[in-house]
Amino acid sequence: MASSIPAPVSEKLRRGMVIPACPLALNRSRKWDERRQRALIRYYFAAGAGGLAVGVHTTQFQIHDAKVGLYEPLLRLAAEEFTRYETARRPKGRQSDGGSKPGLIRVAGLCGSPAEAVREGGIARELGYQAGLLNLAKFPESPAALLDSIKRVAGVIPIFGFYLQPAVGGRVLPYSFWRKFAEIENIVAIKIAPFNRYQTLDVVRAVAETGRDDIALYTGNDDNLIADLLTPYRFRVGNSVIERRIVGGLLGHWAVWTRAAVEQLSLCHAAVTSGNVPAKLLQLATQVTDANAAFFDAANGFSGCIAGLHEVLRRQGLLEGNWCLDPNEALSPGQKREIDRVYRAYPHLNDDAFVDAHRDEWLSG
Repeated sequence: MASSIPAPVSEKLRRGMVIPACPLALNRSRKWDERRQRALIRYYFAAGAGGLAVGVHTTQFQIHDAKVGLYEPLLRLAAEEFTRYETARRPKGRQSDGGSKPGLIRVAGLCGSPAEAVREGGIARELGYQAGLLNLAKFPESPAALLDSIKRVAGVIPIFGFYLQPAVGGRVLPYSFWRKFAEIENIVAIKIAPFNRYQTLDVVRAVAETGRDDIALYTGNDDNLIADLLTPYRFRVGNSVIERRIVGGLLGHWAVWTRAAVEQLSLCHAAVTSGNVPAKLLQLATQVTDANAAFFDAANGFSGCIAGLHEVLRRQGLLEGNWCLDPNEALSPGQKREIDRVYRAYPHLNDDAFVDAHRDEWLSG
């Protein structure tokens, strides 16, 4: 049985942070490029990300296939980079902080049947990951069996819930499901990514009505990212009004231009603290959504969403190319022009200068 997530880690999650969904670095033969994978992870840490999600949709779900065989090797490599970064930042002579000051948050994607997710949860836990982002696509349809299966996985590793939009393999999950889901003891956070305002409200209201304030809410709604971070969600529960907020993001969108994303989250947190949302943040919201439409290929039903992120990273010199494991998964016609357009339209959103200054350092060693 897994122990609950340490209190300092839970507190850090609830403060909110940038958690990029880590892409998979491939060479032109579509084989894993370990050198560029390390460079990519080093980029996220240097950019100020508070954690990293590995083995998730942006990483390509195919890595969970035993024939591909990349799930455990990738998690292991990322764990090495987590440790390398945290050791380098530790005060000289100190072996450990005893867990009182949590480092980066380590999130591992869990996929497949309940038995497969339990197995992956065990692998992730042994490698030092603190939570599992649970993909429910292959879990039972019946509500009771679905919830029982989730409890099995939560017995192995704390769970980061995941509402994934159906366009990329998710399923519609009603309020009644989320209400019971939020009562499961070892749920530590939920990534809300249905790309749907009604369904987003279902999740937030369900968590609010349980009375739990230990479940951190993270946006995965790349089409509403900034607005999610600025919105107070208020619900009447009995005689009280409960307010909940989405405090951070676990996002494929934040796998690119990450340094700027860290700055954007800071601006959102400052606005929430002050109680004043400046018009420039509302303008930023539309700009970020427009950029995401290009990266995620919204015009073509998101078919080029992973290749689009790879293309941005290729332009920055972090990846060798925009290839995916599946040769049929590529940029859509016109998608490259759309990426060109948002690059020209919103130069303040990219972090190319930051990457240029440090890329060789990340690629070495």
